Amino acid sequence: MEPFKNLLVGLDTSELDPTLVKYASFLVDHTSAEKVTFVNIIRNLNIPKEVKKEFPDIIENAISERKNKIKEVVRANFQPKKKVKVTYLVKKGQPPMLLELAEKAKTDLIIIGQKKTLPGTGVTTVRLARRASCNLLIVPENAEPKVDKFLVPIDFSNYSKLALEQTIDFAVRTGGKGEIICQNVYSVPTGYHYTGKSFEDFAEIMKKNAKEAFDKFFKKINPRGIKITDVYSLDTNDNLASDIYDLAAEVKPDVIIIGAKGRTAAAALFLGSLAEKMVHDNMKDPLLIVRFKGKNAGLIETLREI
Repeated sequence: MEPFKNLLVGLDTSELDPTLVKYASFLVDHTSAEKVTFVNIIRNLNIPKEVKKEFPDIIENAISERKNKIKEVVRANFQPKKKVKVTYLVKKGQPPMLLELAEKAKTDLIIIGQKKTLPGTGVTTVRLARRASCNLLIVPENAEPKVDKFLVPIDFSNYSKLALEQTIDFAVRTGGKGEIICQNVYSVPTGYHYTGKSFEDFAEIMKKNAKEAFDKFFKKINPRGIKITDVYSLDTNDNLASDIYDLAAEVKPDVIIIGAKGRTAAAALFLGSLAEKMVHDNMKDPLLIVRFKGKNAGLIETLREI
């Protein structure tokens, strides 16, 4: 289990902030969290020298005002059942600075929002999804913090194992009544027809192979009394993200959890344009990306590639 002791919540003073703060409160109660840092990055503070000379306190006052604003939102929505250290951090700069702040604070989990109807874009969310060097929870608008059902896409790698074990641990901490659905997306390889088999016949062969791989994979897992169901999805459009969201639309999970290798997710979920598709196109459920600590790109490399 990779503990979530140090949480960082990215706020932007929009209507999405209360949702993120409520999620932080919920996670404090059901993880090993000890500290929560609420962060806001102020853009557009490039004030001419002449203006700053005439109004020397203008930046300090802007930061103070912004900090008071996020404190109000936190006071109204952050009500965990246990005590944790709470800090507020307001900085001038651009949203990608969140990565640097998270690195300096040795953050275990970043919580950010994904907008659909509210003002703002998802560019920062995509960058963080690709480049964050710690666990990342992306919460869409109007999501409610509950954990009755989890969807965990797996490819039988160690990163999938991490995601499933994290999910089991979280399910246990939240009462042990949640259901975990493990999804494996399999495909029919190019050239199958040279075997003399039809597409349908070879699809069944691949599905059988996937089930055998799951049985072998599952022997390494301790379900700890949690109900776990395996589901197999045939990929027919070479788009893993859409296969996951198709199942999500059917089973309606409270959160999707994937294991990521460094800055890229298992089963190529976060390679190239798939990152944007996963976050932008159909995202209706919270998405938690979990990573092994200490197996990520360095901060300098990460910032260079943003």
